[in-house]
Amino acid sequence: MSQTTTIPTTKAVRDRLKSYGQKGETYSDILERLMDMADKDEFMDRMYRRLEEKDQFVSLDEI
Repeated sequence: MSQTTTIPTTKAVRDRLKSYGQKGETYSDILERLMDMADKDEFMDRMYRRLEEKDQFVSLDEI
């Protein structure tokens, strides 16, 4: 198992983070899941921008 660390934060931020959790998840689990989601969203945004720049992207709204 990885070494653990302490990250200073306010109680408000800690409580907000806890609200994103599911039963049995650690704070580390929650943070990792949220970062994975952010990475995926960022990747998809980059891909859509690339397609738009190449004029190959057609929105479903335009069909």
